Amino acid sequence: MILTVTLNTALDLTYHVPVLRTHASHRVTEVRERPGGKGLNVARVLAALGHEVTVTGFTGGATGRAVRDLLTGTAGVVDALVPVTGATRRTVAVVDARTGDTTQLNEPGPVIAPAEWSAFQEAYEGLLGDADAVALCGSLPPGVPVGAYAVLVRAARAAGVPVLLDTSGEPLRRGVAARPDVIKPNTDELAELTGSHDPVRATQDARRRGAHAVVASLGAEGFLAVTPEGRWRATPPRRVHGNPTGAGDSAVAGLLSALVEQLPWPDRLSRAVALSAATVASPVAGEFDRTAYEELLGRVTVTALATAA
Repeated sequence: MILTVTLNTALDLTYHVPVLRTHASHRVTEVRERPGGKGLNVARVLAALGHEVTVTGFTGGATGRAVRDLLTGTAGVVDALVPVTGATRRTVAVVDARTGDTTQLNEPGPVIAPAEWSAFQEAYEGLLGDADAVALCGSLPPGVPVGAYAVLVRAARAAGVPVLLDTSGEPLRRGVAARPDVIKPNTDELAELTGSHDPVRATQDARRRGAHAVVASLGAEGFLAVTPEGRWRATPPRRVHGNPTGAGDSAVAGLLSALVEQLPWPDRLSRAVALSAATVASPVAGEFDRTAYEELLGRVTVTALATAA
């Protein structure tokens, strides 16, 4: 079983409009809603790849009930979300049909009480006993300590469970110091963590700060990976146009599923790149275009880079 943690779950709403203009009313042509937050997106992709997945995190209020109802219909995903008093947030993605660009609006999430955080930690440690790997994903809702991910990384390491961390800012900085097996920042998150805008230098610095392996997202240009086994650059065969929301989450699912399957790093990166690109081709976060994925997978270029001196 793979465990995904989404402390700031969401109900994802995707609105499609012919043209998005500021200071104007819009007629929405299509609305889609999905259980959201980065870890839930990861879980849906993992389930589509055939893995058993358990999801945990916080959920509450009418929006939280809607998220759980939607999860009930997701094959391969087990709901172990922890109830809280506050209401789960909503995120709104507005897709401009003319340009393909997406505008994202993210609510902050419910305030988590100290007793609710303690209850979550107890539930999380119980779930680790059956986990083959764990993904810690996304932002922290108000009330959760900024060092929360460091606490959860240490608990996974104590249980002998490989852990991937995908967050940003101070939660990432503190989480890296707890020595996760993998982190997956984008270039902005990596620069904020290390102070360097050179991806190669920044990935090496992130490893020195505690991450066992660093897989840096370069956007449409693919990924740069620095690991104990070597360094690689993975690039897609072509640029895919569409909705990029959730592409990074699909990459996490690719890395984590390949880790559990004990694939070598080049194959992990190929899967991550292909899934990420195939998600851009899909209209909804947490889903990927399977035809595009299968077509792209065998065409990803993974190049070994010289080991740093």
